[in-house]
Amino acid sequence: QTGFWDAQKNETYTHQQEMIPSKKSAVLVDGVVLNGPTTDARAGEKFVQEACRLIMEEVVLKATDVSEKVCEWRPPEQLKQLLDLELRDTGEPHHRLLELCQDVIRYSVKTNHPRFFNQLYAGLDYYSLVARFMTEALNPSVYTYEVSPVFLLVEEAVLKKMIEFIGWQEGDGIFNPGGSVSNMYAMNLARYKYCPDIKEKGLSGLPRLILFTSAECHYSMKKAASFLGIGTENVCFVETDGRGKMIPAELEKQIWQASKEGAAPFLVCATSGTTVLGAFDPLDEIADICERHGLWLHVDASWGGSALMSRKHRQLLHGIHRADSVAWNPHKMLMAGIQCCALLVKDKSDLLKKCYSAKASYLFQQDKFYDVSYDTGDKSIQCSRRPDAFKFWMTWKALGTLGLEERVNRALALSRYLPVCVCVCVCVCVCTSVTERLDENNICKVCMYSFFYAFLLSSNDHFLGTYYVLGIMRIQQSYACHLGSQTSKTKLIKYK
Repeated sequence: QTGFWDAQKNETYTHQQEMIPSKKSAVLVDGVVLNGPTTDARAGEKFVQEACRLIMEEVVLKATDVSEKVCEWRPPEQLKQLLDLELRDTGEPHHRLLELCQDVIRYSVKTNHPRFFNQLYAGLDYYSLVARFMTEALNPSVYTYEVSPVFLLVEEAVLKKMIEFIGWQEGDGIFNPGGSVSNMYAMNLARYKYCPDIKEKGLSGLPRLILFTSAECHYSMKKAASFLGIGTENVCFVETDGRGKMIPAELEKQIWQASKEGAAPFLVCATSGTTVLGAFDPLDEIADICERHGLWLHVDASWGGSALMSRKHRQLLHGIHRADSVAWNPHKMLMAGIQCCALLVKDKSDLLKKCYSAKASYLFQQDKFYDVSYDTGDKSIQCSRRPDAFKFWMTWKALGTLGLEERVNRALALSRYLPVCVCVCVCVCVCTSVTERLDENNICKVCMYSFFYAFLLSSNDHFLGTYYVLGIMRIQQSYACHLGSQTSKTKLIKYK
């Protein structure tokens, strides 16, 4: 017989041995033995076990160890020399691959480290991590129920609860690869709602579409406008107050001005938790303006949306239930693991599907053996899509709503605790290069750093100016050996 392997038991082994096909049984096509071994399963399984042990020992177990470095910093050209980046014609042995894995861990930034302060995410959630291990092993793609039944039901359950926390009775949504993509989706939805014909007929013949957003908004709004053909010049940035919140009166003034000039306003994007200042725009007042002018209101709550989980702090987003769409990233404050980003939409008339469906009949047949309303592929511009909701679901199941609330409350309490017990220095940008050598008494060794706005106010509280400065925590000398290599050398002055 031809076409298959023969399996025989060997008394000296407990596993089945794959037998090399004989010349008579081998199936050859274009010189390739189709029924021969494609991978060495035993060696592969052993490699996975050893790699998982390495991850456990070097990443997970050391995640909260402050004696470990946040990173082993090296400049790009030096790091290229340290890493074996070359791809060769022949494969490399597993012991060498494990050495490469060790190098990757050694020179990567440990974002789970207690002293990683560089971005708007940090920390390790063990339940989310296990969920990521599972999805990587299962390798699913979330677009049809037949391919991903469990993860589609998980996503539906998570979206339903997130919609409840926003305050909507019903709604729709989808998980996207990043808050920037969610903002782009929302912009496109708003435009489609304003002029549905654009999907088939394009931009030709349309008036000048214009949108409004905070001067402190995320840069993805400009990117989305460029990508969608709206144009960055048609993004109007509304003035903010001294705390970075959009001024509603200025918004309405710009809307009237744009209409007077013959433009067609269609969208207002408010921000709940701006990137630099953490400001929350006054949503109720902005919603009033949107209702008066018939504009779609999108709230970019990628960072601040998780405050909705806290009964103590959800008032920061008061009025969010009046929004037409909301971007919310649980991978930030709720530590769900990158990436975990949802776009929530109040509309329940399949607006997402109407806007993005390409009616791919070979994939989204209507006569399947189950309820095809569970197929989500037509709601997305993607086909292959990761089951990102599963990470958040696993964390939520483990901690419960009260546990997530405590996580938010703790994060905001820490933000209030920081200025009380940490001396923050202000770095004056007097260096032409971060690598400029300065006197040892005037440099501060930090492992990771982040930029903040500093508002310099006079004694009568009048705004004098804003500067990007480097907020540096004064670290005790005993901690110096724990903090990795120096990434910035800047002259310091006292901040009074």
